[in-house]
Amino acid sequence: METTPRDNGIVLASASPRRREMLERMGVVFVTIPADVAEDAGEAEPPKDFVLRVSSDKALAVAQRNPGAGRWFIGSDTAVVCEGAIMGKPENDAHAARMLRRLSGTTHEVISAYAIYDQLRSDWTRRVVRTEVRVRALTQDEIQGYIASGEPADKAGAYAIQGLGAFMVSGICGSYTNVVGLPLSEILADLEELGAYRLFGGAQFICE
Repeated sequence: METTPRDNGIVLASASPRRREMLERMGVVFVTIPADVAEDAGEAEPPKDFVLRVSSDKALAVAQRNPGAGRWFIGSDTAVVCEGAIMGKPENDAHAARMLRRLSGTTHEVISAYAIYDQLRSDWTRRVVRTEVRVRALTQDEIQGYIASGEPADKAGAYAIQGLGAFMVSGICGSYTNVVGLPLSEILADLEELGAYRLFGGAQFICE
């Protein structure tokens, strides 16, 4: 029996516009169904275990609720880690200022994970990717001005490297797209290996 595109389709279990845009720009054809799962780290849970667990929970939750939506379900999660502690999204401007002061003049890690659930085979492909990010020393005026822009409000670690927050990043070691929220090189290679996607000879690219 022939399979339909939906039977062999990709489902992104995420509400993140950044992850959606990155995959779209690489020509990945998929549908988006946000996952509704808890994203709280367990006591003493290592950051890499946390992001991998949440990624898997997202993919499986969407697959179980929407089994007919596709074959491959992708869940992903990203954590900003400073001195071993996960920095979530700021609760308010004062919290964002504390986060930025903590990052100022230091090197921290951004750890992303993704989990691809193959519903047809009940099989998983999982990966964790780390990137080191160096932040230059920030002045109080820069911190307050950046917060006033509104960008830090809903960002893990209170900054966005792909936005105005690029002013504070003096260098990175590792994947840039990982810091944005999804390590494209790794996930595209895995999707090709699974037979879910072809980078060349099938992708439809979006050009501006």
